[in-house]
Formats: sequence, structure tokens, C-alpha cells
Amino acid sequence: MSDYDLPPHVRAEIASASRDTRLLGVGELAQLATSADLAVASAARHALGRLTEDDSRSVAAAAAASLGRTGIRISPDRVDFGEVPPDSPPLDLQVLIDGPPLALAEATVTAAGPGLRARLDGRRLQIEWRPASDWLDGAVTVRGSAGWADVRVTGQVRAPEPADQIAAVLSVEAYPAARITVLPPPRRKRRGGLMVVAGLTALVLLGGAAAAVALTTRVPDRQSPVAAPPPSTAQVLRTEAAPAPAFIVPTERLALRAVSIGKPVVVGTIPVGAEPEGVAVSPDGRTVYVANQNSRILSVVDAATQRVTPVKLRNTPRFVATSTDGSLVYVSLYEKDMSGSGVAVVDAASRRVVRYLTTGRQPFTLAVGPDDRLWVPIHSSGRVEMFATGGTQRADGSMTVPPNPHAIAFSATARRAFTASHESNAVAVIDLGSGKVLRAIPVSRAPHSVAVSPDGARVLAAGYEAGTADLIDARTLRRTGPLPVGDKPQAVAFAGDGRHAYVVNEGDNSVTVLDGVTGAQTATVRVGGSPRAIAVAPDGRLAYVSNGADDTVTVLRIGE
Repeated sequence: MSDYDLPPHVRAEIASASRDTRLLGVGELAQLATSADLAVASAARHALGRLTEDDSRSVAAAAAASLGRTGIRISPDRVDFGEVPPDSPPLDLQVLIDGPPLALAEATVTAAGPGLRARLDGRRLQIEWRPASDWLDGAVTVRGSAGWADVRVTGQVRAPEPADQIAAVLSVEAYPAARITVLPPPRRKRRGGLMVVAGLTALVLLGGAAAAVALTTRVPDRQSPVAAPPPSTAQVLRTEAAPAPAFIVPTERLALRAVSIGKPVVVGTIPVGAEPEGVAVSPDGRTVYVANQNSRILSVVDAATQRVTPVKLRNTPRFVATSTDGSLVYVSLYEKDMSGSGVAVVDAASRRVVRYLTTGRQPFTLAVGPDDRLWVPIHSSGRVEMFATGGTQRADGSMTVPPNPHAIAFSATARRAFTASHESNAVAVIDLGSGKVLRAIPVSRAPHSVAVSPDGARVLAAGYEAGTADLIDARTLRRTGPLPVGDKPQAVAFAGDGRHAYVVNEGDNSVTVLDGVTGAQTATVRVGGSPRAIAVAPDGRLAYVSNGADDTVTVLRIGE
């Protein structure tokens, strides 16, 4: 590698006697280090390495930070297979590796630990543990041209407890006490399909507010004899957490997140009800829910067949969310005169309304938080109301926020909630521990929507009247923006891997795609008329955009 692979003006900047000019050069080197031209990227990182020894502390610190941002990243840096019974078959898990093209160039993988193996499959790191001793406390290291990163891997072989319960534990740095417990199922036979069995294949979903382990195996087909599962098998997953908020894991198998692409592709259009607005995807990715605000109908869409089933509601539906386990669907309701304000609670299995919750006037974009409560922004009253998600969904608190809240999103890792406050031109920051508003961050005019990246690190808000968006660091609360997008940006979302973000532009019938870290625009995709909302499927492959003028939902392929 040689500095001569760098542009002449960059070589001049980093050789300048001026500290400010060298700092400018560090910024350019950081961009070049992400280049697909590996010679240029390698030269940029080599130059950054030299600049970490610069006489100026600010230049050295900036160079070190740039090296960190352009290297190999694995998150989290620790996974735990938990306790498994003796003679267990091999366990597998996959984690995503992030970083620029250089990060995986000529990358090698080493595994250190009894029974521990690993290999790279594109941007997926596949880790296998063949229990060979009582304890596993090892590491898998990925080394490449952009440095190295490792993940600590632990596990324990132990005989089942008398209660015949096996625990599978996934520890995440933000919530070291969080556990996913595998419970023994009823003793019964089942032919075909998928059965969840402890100790076989683990699929690990990373990068969001929660993490889940799904243990799966195929059951023999109809021609094969099927024995009743032994007492140590498991069929139901639930979580326990103390003192951190609990995360409920769906009983269905969860797919690994796809790698998002810079330019999504329209792959389908689904006719739904009149003037669709809010949209949500079930945790298993099989069902899409669409609130049609000119028909008093919730459209329930089979994601595979695109068959639509209507569910009649008492009042006009506006926005929709699902419970963490996908068993319930919550739909905010109100009429143009604000009458009929409330939330419909729909049973996902029977597709029937089981109850209506009374709320303040004009409930907006509701969401279930990491505390497993339903949070409902009340637009006309400048507050957020909370409801329990279990039992009778009773009211469980409220708090005043800057007017007028349109939407709410959560960073479990930062233990914060964020509301897009339309008339305040701000995003309010709520501390989930104390339930207090920490501050209001000025953003682009009339923020209509807010989303948090899957790792909880970044917040994106859309300024409807400004035609711009803003990125916010969830911990430091530093804002980046305004970022130019389309006309009348109405809704935002992040890709499953957080590498990209999406802004739905109601005014010009488009979706703007942004780099999920820098906010740089990567593409603009045309969708239907008057697009309103977007929801990303849990596996990160598809996104669904509601089109209010066309009575349709556009299906985008956003990952592969």
C-alpha cells in the first residue's frame, strides 16, 4: 500500500503544517476508507494509523475515531449458549458482521475454545459449538485488512434440573440479566411442519432493542414414525428479565436479518381498504396489518399469498402496532371531530376485536415499549398514555410531553423513548427509568414520525413541512441534519440491520433511502400515490408502504 493510491489533494492535506488542514484530511481519509476500491481504502487506513501518532491531540483523536468507525464490527461482543444437557448435538448461531468492503477483504476466522468452530459466509459469521466439556469460555476472532474484532462465546454442559426445564441464555451488554427460558411442552405428537426443540439450531437476531434465540429442527414427514418428544424438548419461549425490561419472544421461528441494499426494488402491490394509513408487520413476518382510515376496516394481509381479510372496527382506524409476541394487534381510532378516540385490541388468531380501550382525544402512532406496555401518543392533549398489554389492558400511567406528539419509538440500550412533537418542532427525550422528559431536541419543522435503529444508537425524525429529516445520537443527543429528502416526509423506519433508513414522502410519492449512520442519500424509490407509512419485516428482506390515494400497499425488497 502507498500514499500514492490517495488523491493528491488528500496527500497534501495530511502533510500540511496546519492542524485544521490535517483534520480536514482525516475526514477525507475516513470516507476513502469505506471505498470499494480496496487499494485506496487500505491506503486511507494506513494513513489514518500514522495520524494517530500526530503531534496534535485533536488530529490523533480524530484519526483514531475514524479507524474505529471504518473497521470490522461485531455486535454484541458476547453470546452465551446457556446450559445444555450432556450429549447435546451441535448448536449453531449466526451473527452479522458490519463494516466497509475492506473490513471483510481477505478476512480470516479463528476459534479458540473446546468444541468451538466458526466460518464466514459473506457478512454472516457462523459459530458452532459441539459441547465437549463442562464449560465453554472461548472466543471467535475475525481478522482482515481493516483490523480485527472478536466475540466472546460461553456455554455450560449440565444435567437437566428435576423440573425438566432447560434454559437458553443470550446475554447482551446492555441487559446482562435478560434471559430467554425454554419451557417443556405438553407431551403430544405432531407430524410435519416445524417443532421447537432445545439444543439443536440457534438463530440469533442482533442489533435491535431485544435479542432472541430460536431453537429449531425439522420433524420427519408423514411417512416417518414420530415419537413423542422427550421431557427435555421445548416448544414455547418466554423471557425473564430483572431488573431490565422484559422482552417477550414470539413462539414462531424467527429468521436471521438480511443485509439491506442501497436501492430497494418494488416487487409487488397489494390492494387493501380505502385510504390506508398505518401499517405493521407481525413478529413472525407472516402477516401485515393495514389501518384504512376511510373505511373503518383493518386489513389483515397474508404476506405469502397477499390474500386480504377485513376486520370491521367501531371507528376510523389510524395507526397500528402489534404486541411483542404477535398475539394482539392494537389500532388507534378517532373521527375527524375527534370523537370515538380509543384503541381497538384485536386477537391476531381469531381476527376479532376483543376490547376497546378509552384514550384521550386523537391517539396517534402507538407502539409497544421495551417494558411491554402499550404507549399511545395523544396528539390533542400533549401527553402519552400507557396501557398494560396483559390481562384487561388496563390504563397504566401517562406523562406530559411537548405538543403535539405524533409518534413514539424506543432505544432499549439507552433506556430512552423519543416522541416526534409536531407543533413543538422537536423530538422529546424520555428517560424510561424515571419516566421524566429529559429534554426536547430541536429538529426540522413539523416532525411527523420518529424511528430508532435496531441497535438503539440512532434516532431518525421526519420534518413534514421542511422536506428534511434529522439523525440524533440516542446517547449524546447530538443532532445531524437537516438531511434533504422528498416532499412532505410523513414516516420513517430503519432497515433490520440498521445500515439504511427509509423516509416516506407523501408529497412526491416516493421513499428516500438514507445511509443509516451518516444520513447520506443512497436512492429514491417511486411508490404509490400519497404514501403514508412504512413497516419493515422482521427478517429485513421486505418493507411495506401504505399508499393513501391508491388504496394499496407497495412491497419493497430492501434486503438480501
